[in-house]
Amino acid sequence: MPLSQEDSLRLNVLLNQSVHAIRIDEGKMMVYGLTARGEAKIQLNPNCRDENYVRHVKEMISSHVLGSPGGYPIFLKRWTRMGQARAENLASLLKLGEPEAVVAVVGAAALTDELARCAWWAMPDADNARRMLAREDVATGTMGKILAEFLLEFLPFEEEPRNIIESVRLVLQPGLVSTEAQAQLWSRGQRKNAYWVGFLKSLPDQLPTRTRAHPNWERWQRPLAVDDLRDNPLAVHLLRLLSPRGQAYLHTVTTVLDKPVNQDVVVATFDTLEQYFHTVRPHQEKRRELSQILAEADLFCAAGQDCCQREAIAQLKARLPELHPIIESVLVVACVGEPLIAPVFALTDAVGTVMRRKIEPIVAPVLLHLRRLQGQVS
Repeated sequence: MPLSQEDSLRLNVLLNQSVHAIRIDEGKMMVYGLTARGEAKIQLNPNCRDENYVRHVKEMISSHVLGSPGGYPIFLKRWTRMGQARAENLASLLKLGEPEAVVAVVGAAALTDELARCAWWAMPDADNARRMLAREDVATGTMGKILAEFLLEFLPFEEEPRNIIESVRLVLQPGLVSTEAQAQLWSRGQRKNAYWVGFLKSLPDQLPTRTRAHPNWERWQRPLAVDDLRDNPLAVHLLRLLSPRGQAYLHTVTTVLDKPVNQDVVVATFDTLEQYFHTVRPHQEKRRELSQILAEADLFCAAGQDCCQREAIAQLKARLPELHPIIESVLVVACVGEPLIAPVFALTDAVGTVMRRKIEPIVAPVLLHLRRLQGQVS
């Protein structure tokens, strides 16, 4: 059954002007268009069941935009959500009135600030905001602050720790939120430590908390900063790690791992440790057994067994022999990552206390080395 004459005429008028995006509200039976002149709207007058009529409307729009009534190929949903939509098709996809087509655009690698503006008008939700804000062109463009403000306002209603972590990480990109907003986000971490994980991923060296330097900072700082250790990756990293900013990072990681709420928080925290310590990893292989990591750290540090940090370890121990336990702990924590915890999480979907009990054999030794790096244990 064709569209009513009135609707067909009004839709043709809309489609034949400079339209940037189309949105269909099936509940109100309204078609909205974002045009060069602003927002246009058409009240539909169905002459059959609403769902059938909307399908006819989408077919008409698709025929005009794509030259085919088939509309957006829903079977490509997974593919386009992975950011594989073709750059030349993005503008057209926003004109189909299909939510999944909008998702394809916001996930595309070729997304621009202008396309983000149109996509946001078409489908303003938190998932789309996160996808778009992950693109540098959008984060640094006119839409960056708009999307960041939305995520800030939506965060109190976000329930999934994974989404909280990602939202916080994204809004903390340079220039998006004020120092006051950052402080408010940080304070929420006292109730939900997922907020702090977002800070760890985005601002590991600029956490908005005051922490003292390592107890031996004054004694070790000058020997570690001498010219002949300037190219020693361990010395450089220890200067970062033992300083107030490094101790703030370690304290935050320790606090989160003491009581993580779910698996996403644990995995994200292990990821940030892997990134923070990547310059001093003794090897490129990722271990899945903590016992192997502990044994290798002892061999690398005490026996001088070959690893990519061998010369750095020897040079540092010759200068400051008392750093032996600190170096060992650095080598242990540098090998922490998701592969270490994956075998446990592959067998359970537990959260809270039950999860913490299952991961204790892994997390407890890691916490011990983190506390050693903070001067809390010898």
